[in-house]
Amino acid sequence: MTDELELLRDWDTDAAPLTDPARAKARHRLLNTIARAQQPPGVAPSRRHALRLATAAVVAVAVTGTAVLITEGGADGGDHSDRVPGRATPRMENVSAVTVLNGAAAQTGRHEKPVAPRDDQFIYSKRIIKETERRTGAVKTYEDVNWDSVDGSKRSLTMELGRVIWEEPLKKGESVWPPREWSKLKKLPTDPKKLIPDIVDSGPSSRSTSDFTAQDWFNAYFMLGELLKWPVLPQGLRPAAYKALALVPGVEAISGVKDSAGRTGVGISCPKSPFAEGKYLIFDPESYEFLGFRDERTSASGDKTYIQLSHVVDWAIVDRMKQRP
Repeated sequence: MTDELELLRDWDTDAAPLTDPARAKARHRLLNTIARAQQPPGVAPSRRHALRLATAAVVAVAVTGTAVLITEGGADGGDHSDRVPGRATPRMENVSAVTVLNGAAAQTGRHEKPVAPRDDQFIYSKRIIKETERRTGAVKTYEDVNWDSVDGSKRSLTMELGRVIWEEPLKKGESVWPPREWSKLKKLPTDPKKLIPDIVDSGPSSRSTSDFTAQDWFNAYFMLGELLKWPVLPQGLRPAAYKALALVPGVEAISGVKDSAGRTGVGISCPKSPFAEGKYLIFDPESYEFLGFRDERTSASGDKTYIQLSHVVDWAIVDRMKQRP
């Protein structure tokens, strides 16, 4: 299969060969640019918008809870107050990422309540997103609410940065990550070592993580992060996802990361990934309670960068669309 980045390199035969991280980062930016170009003017980007390129081998980095759409034949590609450009990000000296993630798994396991929604119900959630434009410091706060069909057979209503998006039931051969259908979520392993290959290979997998490439691990990191954005999961799956993240090589603990409620916590990042800059899961530094996400996004024009802090403030299982608890 021809690498689309090789085609671009051929335009300038005197250019130095791309390193693997540079190639992955460039491909990611290329695919995002194509996705924006394919979106009709004035239409909000859907969480299920598909980039159907058979050569796309990367998992698109999703912001504000965006899902990754997978089709048959291929997949689409905290305010950090002490972060200063050009200065190394300080690391926690007294706690490791593995300690935080395993602590979060234990904390969640002690407090999670078993739920069993019916197929005809909806999962309601409300997320607060605080977005800061990096250059000007201008801040906007959004309250996004979602109603997702439990079995995926009904239309779902989602919001992204205050924009309402109606999502039709998936067509044959389509799926999203994380799965919206509760039945599919229940099939995901709660053994961390089995969960990682299953999500990377998009189904039951006998592959060992010892055979993983760097790209496999990057995909695992992001797909686990997307799974953890889902407001309610079958019992045992969220702790398993935290433990699985602890197995990703190179995850690090970052100090001084604030969530959208202003709480300062420990950020968990994957600095070796070409896509992970400025993206953290945020935890309480003492209890290891999960606080929220820090993310970054670039405007469609490419001239503005936004820091996003988000956390889920409420969720419930309800009987009707637009019903609130």
